[in-house]
Amino acid sequence: MNYAGPAEEIPARSGLELTPFRGLRYDPDRVGSLAAVTSPPYDVVVRPDGLLHLESADPHNIVRLILPQASTPTVRDEQAADTLRRWLADGVLAPDTEPGLYVYEQADGSILQRGLIGALRLSEPSAGVVLPHEDVIPHVITDRAALMRATSTNMEPLLLTYRGNGATAGATAVVERTTERAPLLSTTTEDGFNHRLWAVTDPADLAEIQSDLAHHQALIADGHHRWATYLRLRAEHPSPSPWDYGLVLLVDTARYPLRVRAIHRLLHQLPVSTALTALDGLFRVRRLDVPLPEALESLAKAASDGNAFLLAGDGSFHLVDRPDPALLTRTIPADRPPAWRTLDATVLHATLLDHVWHIPEDSPAHIAYIHDTAATVEKARRDGGTAVLMHPVREEVVRDLARQGVTMPRKSTSFGPKPASGLVLRTLEL
Repeated sequence: MNYAGPAEEIPARSGLELTPFRGLRYDPDRVGSLAAVTSPPYDVVVRPDGLLHLESADPHNIVRLILPQASTPTVRDEQAADTLRRWLADGVLAPDTEPGLYVYEQADGSILQRGLIGALRLSEPSAGVVLPHEDVIPHVITDRAALMRATSTNMEPLLLTYRGNGATAGATAVVERTTERAPLLSTTTEDGFNHRLWAVTDPADLAEIQSDLAHHQALIADGHHRWATYLRLRAEHPSPSPWDYGLVLLVDTARYPLRVRAIHRLLHQLPVSTALTALDGLFRVRRLDVPLPEALESLAKAASDGNAFLLAGDGSFHLVDRPDPALLTRTIPADRPPAWRTLDATVLHATLLDHVWHIPEDSPAHIAYIHDTAATVEKARRDGGTAVLMHPVREEVVRDLARQGVTMPRKSTSFGPKPASGLVLRTLEL
């Protein structure tokens, strides 16, 4: 995210505290390839075919830890813990010899992103150090917390952003210097991204990073549920303890802007015809018999003028825009800033899901949140449901609302590129 204005600074010792740790990493001699054992974040792997693909890529793929498959949640979590213990005993995963921070680079030809992976001291939202911008789903936090308790491991870093001083000094300058050395690992995943990792262990470099970050706050770009899980687990363990920290990737967006994409909704039990009938007289609806790229272009154009959505699942696309102002006044809470009340995600959840379609937003049986546009459309078509395609919110709106302490509706944004899971883990037992 490339924000205008000076670097965001807050008083030292009340800012970010990123701590070295001994990372758990795959031994490349014990697996087929490093690429074959990585996975997208757990909440991106939503389709069974994607899960099976990852499981079959290598018997040690990280998905067996972050999304273990079993008959009950309890058995699932025990299975993940047993798998982790077995891989540690067999040397598939091994801890680095000394603690450090890790420089992590992702590149695919069109984008280059570098940041620091470390154990971040946890802070409450009221402290203003780490700013969430989305609501969370309670059952997901319960699910993630149970898995972390069972394994005593942070298996996937959150993606946090801050606005530093570019590459001229401080943490980002250390990042740039570090990438001039040979990396610990380098691998290219099937999505075309090359991933490289370096360890930062020099005391002077670590001190430079920590001194710089102590003046900054961060925005949660991806991983709200994992952050909320960290906070829940910290509250369960007397401090000081390893649970006072959580694994994060911290990116200076003055140097490396992120991409912002939408997260789409799949309404399992709502046929498109039923969804459209309920919109009669409340929104303008236009049928688009065009390919997906052209339909998304129409959505982008409509979204520039106001709230707009694209419905799919019946073989066509339906552009939904121009909501009835009286309907919005009646259904959207008036005690929030105008920027929040006019968000597409707000209108979707407060107006369409709650009042028009009567869809419970926290029920997995009724709604799924999917990052991949084509996959959302195809699954809706196959299952007879409705895909609701969203246009991404502008990045400056996200940070402005977060600074005001106003959270957006859940799954409103998708920042990326997201860190691959499986390159470095943090066990709380070292």
